[in-house]
Amino acid sequence: MDTRTRQRSTADERRATVMRTAIKTFAERGYYGTSTMDVAKAAGISQGYLYRLFKDKETLFAALVDYCSDRLRESVAAAAAEAQSTDPEAVLRALTASYDEVIADRDVLMILMHAQCSAREPVIGEAVRVCFAKQVEYIRAVSGASDEQIRRYFADGLLSNVVVAIDAAAVDAPWARTLRA
Repeated sequence: MDTRTRQRSTADERRATVMRTAIKTFAERGYYGTSTMDVAKAAGISQGYLYRLFKDKETLFAALVDYCSDRLRESVAAAAAEAQSTDPEAVLRALTASYDEVIADRDVLMILMHAQCSAREPVIGEAVRVCFAKQVEYIRAVSGASDEQIRRYFADGLLSNVVVAIDAAAVDAPWARTLRA
């Protein structure tokens, strides 16, 4: 007779599992192309239990935006701590390298891009605005950069998103070289 007892997962453990699987599922098909049934199936739970963990699909996706925002901030914090100079341009270069490392994770990149495309949904739009607000103010605090320098940092970052998403590094053409420069 087997006397082992099955240990049940806590809601926090299940939520973490859902987040890990949801990021992959939403990254593949986007917010509009992914159903809660898709996420539940990938996480190995019922759709009903998914709704116990997350109020609705929009709340789940907003949680993924928050997760990606945290990843960005952690990366920036590490890069800022290791920056060899206090010159704002030098700090921003270090932060750019850390950003490029984060978006090399295609799932994170695609969640960020899908979030911007889904920002008309109220909860997602608020999550995206909060993400940008946190990033801008943190970058300002650790770099000492001017508003123009910060604006350029974010503009270059958004272009990097596109370059990585379309795999422009694999294209040997003048337009791709221009965007990668």
